[in-house]
Amino acid sequence: MTTLDKNQNPHESLLALLTQGEGDTTGLPLSNVLIADFSRLLPGPWSTQLLSDLGATVIKIERPGSGDMSRANAPHFKTRSVYFNSVNGGKHSVTLDLSSDEGRAIAHKLIAQSDVVVESFRPGVAKKLDIDYTKAKELNAGIVYCSITGFGQTGPLSHISGHDLVIQALSGFAGLSAQDDKAPDVPGFQAADYAGATMAVIGILGALIKRKNTGEGSNLDVAMFDSLFAMCNISQTASMSRKVGNTGTPGIEVWGGNPRYATYLTADNKAVAVALLEKRLWVNFCTAIGREDLIDHDERLEDRHSDHGGKAAEYRAAIADCCRTKNRDELIDEMTRHGVPMCPIYSPDEALNSENVAGRGLIEHASHPEEGDIPQIVNPLALSGLARRHRPHAPDVGDANSDVLNALGFGGDAIKNLIKNGVI
Repeated sequence: MTTLDKNQNPHESLLALLTQGEGDTTGLPLSNVLIADFSRLLPGPWSTQLLSDLGATVIKIERPGSGDMSRANAPHFKTRSVYFNSVNGGKHSVTLDLSSDEGRAIAHKLIAQSDVVVESFRPGVAKKLDIDYTKAKELNAGIVYCSITGFGQTGPLSHISGHDLVIQALSGFAGLSAQDDKAPDVPGFQAADYAGATMAVIGILGALIKRKNTGEGSNLDVAMFDSLFAMCNISQTASMSRKVGNTGTPGIEVWGGNPRYATYLTADNKAVAVALLEKRLWVNFCTAIGREDLIDHDERLEDRHSDHGGKAAEYRAAIADCCRTKNRDELIDEMTRHGVPMCPIYSPDEALNSENVAGRGLIEHASHPEEGDIPQIVNPLALSGLARRHRPHAPDVGDANSDVLNALGFGGDAIKNLIKNGVI
C-alpha cells in the first residue's frame, strides 16, 4: 500500500496514488480527471480507455473474484486475454460486490470523489444498485454521468439488449449488403459498439467543458443505436430523398454497386480494392490496360456515383479481367506505376505488420511482469500530443483495492474485513 499525504483530499490522493510509476500525464488534457468506470464488454471500456489515454485516471469497478467476464475472452497472449487488454489498458481495478450494502457504500464514496461515472447496465439496473444519476448527483452535484446502452434509457426498444449485430440490423446499416436470395453478410466491424463508445467520449468531453464553464454536471444518455444511426447520413441519402417525395435516384453508391468503387479477385485468389471514382484516375486506368474506349467524354456522365451511362457492366468486366490476369502484389506494383490507386485487401496479420502501420508508429509494446512485452494499438491522438503513446497494460483483478480504499478512508483492519466478507 502506498503512503498517503494526509494533507490531500481523497480526490487528490486517488490521482496521486494511481498515477505513480506511469509517467508524467500532467501535459495531457484530462490529467486531473478521475473516472469511476462501472462498464463492461466493449463500448464502455473502450471509451474509458480512450479517456485514460488522454490523461484521465480510470478506476474500473469489477465483481470480486473473476472480474469483468471479458477477461476470459480468447485469444490470449500467454494467459491473459488480448481483447481485454485492448480495451482496458491504463486503468486500475477495484472489486466491489454492488449487491451488498458495504459495496454500494464504497461505490458512493468513490462517486463522490469522481469527475465522471460511466456505466453500461440495462436501463433500471443502476437504480436498483443505487448508483444511478439521481444518487450520483446527490453525492456529487457536478458529476458527469454517462450511461451507454443499446437503445437508450427511454423508447420502445430500451428493454432490448444492445448487441452490435442487432443494432446494425435495425439501423439499416447491415442491410446495405443485401442481395436477392441471400441474407446480408454479418458485418466484419463492430460499428454500433464503436459508434456508441465514440459518442460517449465526445459527450463526456463536452460535459466536462460545460461543467468548467457553468459548474453544472450532466446526465448523458448515450444509445449505440442513436450513435450509429447518426453516422448513417450517407447510407440514408436515398431514403431521405424518398421521404420528401423524390425518387432517391440516382443515388450515392459506395457499397459495391459502383464498379469503379468495389473489390475484385486476383489470379492468386487474393483481392484488391479499386477506388477509381475521379475521372483522372479512371483515365489512368483505362490507358494502363489499353482500353481508352471506356473513357466517356460526355461531361454529363462524369458523376462518379452514376450508372456510367449504362456502361457499368462493361466497366466491371474490364476491371475484373485486368485483376484476374495477375497476382495481387504484381498487379498493385503495376497499377502504382501508372498512377492507379488499387490497394491490396490485407488480412489482419498483413495489416498489423504493414509498412504503413510501422511508418505511422501505430503499434507499441507494454511491458507486463508475466506476459513480457505485449503489443497494443497506439491512440492516434498521440501523434498530436493529446494522448499518451505508451499505455500501461490492463490491470489485474482488484490491483488497486488497497490504494483506493485507503484513499477513501478505510484502514487496514477495515480492508481485511471487506475481503473476509467478500465485499471486495
